[in-house]
Amino acid sequence: MDALLAVRARGVTKCFGEVVALDGVDLAVARGRIHGLVGPNGAGKTTLLGLLLGLAAADRGSLEILGTPVGRTPAAPEGVAGFVDGPGLYPSLTARQNLAALAALRGRAADRAADRAGVADALDQVGLVDVADDRVGGFSLGMRQRLGLAAALLSRPRLLVLDEPANGLDPAGKRHVHGVLHRLAAQGTAVVLSSHRMDDLEALCSEVTILATGRVAFSGPLRELAAGDRELDYRLLTSDPAAARRTAAGTPGVRLLDPDPAGPPPDAERLVLRARVPALDVLVSRLVGDGVAVRELAPVVSPLEAAFLALTEQQQRPQPEGARR
Repeated sequence: MDALLAVRARGVTKCFGEVVALDGVDLAVARGRIHGLVGPNGAGKTTLLGLLLGLAAADRGSLEILGTPVGRTPAAPEGVAGFVDGPGLYPSLTARQNLAALAALRGRAADRAADRAGVADALDQVGLVDVADDRVGGFSLGMRQRLGLAAALLSRPRLLVLDEPANGLDPAGKRHVHGVLHRLAAQGTAVVLSSHRMDDLEALCSEVTILATGRVAFSGPLRELAAGDRELDYRLLTSDPAAARRTAAGTPGVRLLDPDPAGPPPDAERLVLRARVPALDVLVSRLVGDGVAVRELAPVVSPLEAAFLALTEQQQRPQPEGARR
């Protein structure tokens, strides 16, 4: 099994003075999978990504990356690429010049034709060909994120580590980046990414790890969170709101919720209710049996976001002075 893993962490602990940034973290990331890393600010996500990129070393525990044990000296094996806290770029250079400089720094200057081809291919993959000769200083945040991804692709990584890769992307840019990551995973590359956007994680990831105060609150397939036996709030739109309200009120396990006074004005046609999935199934069956058409039934927040909030609230504990990274 371990031969199929790109990352295997066991009991990884990292401290900064008296602040425990990671506290006995276990992590397994398979090759060819996109693994999401999520948690509140200060949960330890950036620290963990830094360990995977070789920017820091764990104080305790064991870490294997691409089958190679990582010691106590910060280093990453060949085949790892990515960025944390945004990509490092030269604003006075063009996108093409930035990538060419990076290729040269990696010791491949003797093969300039291959470098030029690699740079052109990376720019094409992230959709920046049209602005390849524009100075990076004029790029938007989303364009810089895409250029950072292109820089990581130059080395044809087997493990790609990304910190908030969709930050600043418009819908078209996001779709483009999602396509790149899905193609890389299909080719066998393992991708570990952090994001505060639950919709991005649900669109990209087959597995997630939720961190809270430096500890793992959950790690596993995304479907296990979605299938969790917990109550969620749902919006319900039907052809007959009054009949739907009566049916919902008479269905065991379903609770009608009053509109949030701090939220937007209530929609008279939509009901907000709280239920577990089995009770929701009964409600839908009763509505259909009564001749009431169900036009929309969707969680108010996604199952991942609901699980994230529940799990991280359980894990919260007093912190030492200073902030987690």
